[in-house]
Amino acid sequence: MTLLQELESRLAAAVRAVTGEDAAAPVTAAADLRFGDYQSNAAMVLAKQRKTNPRALAQEIIDALDLTGLATAEIAGPGFINFRILPETYATRAAALLHDEKLGTPATGAGRTVVVDFSAPNVAKPMHVGHIRSTIIGDSLCRIARFLGYRVIADNHIGDWGTQFGMILHGWKTQLDPAALETDPIAELVRVYREVNAATKADPGILETCKAELVKLQAGDAENLAIWRQCIDVSKRGLKQIYHRLGVTFDHWLGESFYNDRLPGLVDEFLEKGIARESNGAVCIFSDGTKKPEDDPFMVHREEGWTDNPAIIRKADGGFLYATTDLATLEYRIDEWQADAVWYVVGVPQTLHFRQIFEAAERWGKSGDFRHIAFGSILGEDRKLMKTRSGENVGLIEVLGEAVGRSARIIAEKNPALTPEEAADIAETIGIGAVKFAELSQNRLTDYVFAWDRMLALQGDTAPYLQNSYVRIRAIFRKLEDSFHATEATLSLGTESEIHLARLIVRFAEIVPATLEDFRPNLLANYLLELARAFHSFYEACPVLKSEEPLRSSRLALCELTARTLSQGLDLLGIRCPERM
Repeated sequence: MTLLQELESRLAAAVRAVTGEDAAAPVTAAADLRFGDYQSNAAMVLAKQRKTNPRALAQEIIDALDLTGLATAEIAGPGFINFRILPETYATRAAALLHDEKLGTPATGAGRTVVVDFSAPNVAKPMHVGHIRSTIIGDSLCRIARFLGYRVIADNHIGDWGTQFGMILHGWKTQLDPAALETDPIAELVRVYREVNAATKADPGILETCKAELVKLQAGDAENLAIWRQCIDVSKRGLKQIYHRLGVTFDHWLGESFYNDRLPGLVDEFLEKGIARESNGAVCIFSDGTKKPEDDPFMVHREEGWTDNPAIIRKADGGFLYATTDLATLEYRIDEWQADAVWYVVGVPQTLHFRQIFEAAERWGKSGDFRHIAFGSILGEDRKLMKTRSGENVGLIEVLGEAVGRSARIIAEKNPALTPEEAADIAETIGIGAVKFAELSQNRLTDYVFAWDRMLALQGDTAPYLQNSYVRIRAIFRKLEDSFHATEATLSLGTESEIHLARLIVRFAEIVPATLEDFRPNLLANYLLELARAFHSFYEACPVLKSEEPLRSSRLALCELTARTLSQGLDLLGIRCPERM
């Protein structure tokens, strides 16, 4: 049980003793440590309901509150109850974490299965800077959920079926360079696609040829299916190289094509159950009238007022759409994987799409905790969408290469004594970590500026700052002339900087579950920055190696816990810690 949970439990018991009711007694971390470690507005809420004086009720609750061996309590303002945790409580809690691999984090997700749908690039197209957010946020949420005990299924729902394959098939047969395909498969497929696409604009006959190739593919033509499968295989090979570099893994790669056979039956079922109906030859899902128009994803407000905004699941020509595939995908995840929750890490522009999908699934009887985890855009330093000079999206592989190259130059200046192999590995760790932390330290819904110098700085709110903090701690232990076993140390917290460091270490177990409450990895990222700053303040104020025993061992144990917490926290963000920098 975390400190927060224990305070809530004891406060709830006091409220029950005073009011005779099982009322909510929420406790939150205090925003300002001058007023304590934690606070609760439970007395104010209850007083309003009971039409009584909130300060008087707060005093009754405090009088009934058993905080023995845990904290002290006081009333503030109109009736807040502020708690101050005892230093010996922090010492005891921190010491217990020395024996706990999870650093006190509760298994809040035990017994639940969650499918995380993220990254999802299109086959035969290079990943670009726009894929950073989905890939990095999704991977971090997978890591955090697994750490909290969830059974996590990471699914890369790649775009491996669509009209672009008509052009790729024609280009494969007429323009493919096999050597280039072997060297850089995605680049060659992109070249082929672009050349055919340009040719279709000059010659309508070529466009018709491409359409014919697509029809043959959809009809199951053996030659075209073989080429299509080869496109997917070589594309996956290129994508996996990028994912390996990012440290991102998937349990499944079930692309759009996997669900093709399910689509006709799905549409028939929606028609039979009255969830969808025909309109101008197409099959559409309309509003069922059970929600207010402003809350109904199948209604839209125009000048003339509220009007229909249907989701099309089969076009008039018989073709299916993303909505059809996404509904089939959702059904599979619930029925086959027994998912309790499905999280879609997809950009803000798809908000309406997912509102419609979730509403349609509910009417279909497919229940679960479905979430669209939306995110904003990445901007260049000119505060516009990141583009190359030719106006194209910046390639993800180029972004990663630039980050690693810049970090390599910084490392060469700071530590020229490293071997080439060490320097290359550290540059990779720092460069990739910098890109990830620049993403994960932001509120996911806001746009942010991709600024190289800032994200690679050793000072400030950056991954290199956190990695350097970890390296600095490990350097302390390399200076030890004797062996040290942290689990044998007795913690004593005599100074404010020691208390504050222990306070933050203990709070890790509260922060990690909180990141999933609104899917905010930035909460964990910002906590780690606060922890690192607290460590540097502690290290400057409190001698470690020069202290006498038992103080020396106590402070070394705090160092050990800080290093473990930084390393574990960064790992949950998908960021490695080097031993040297």
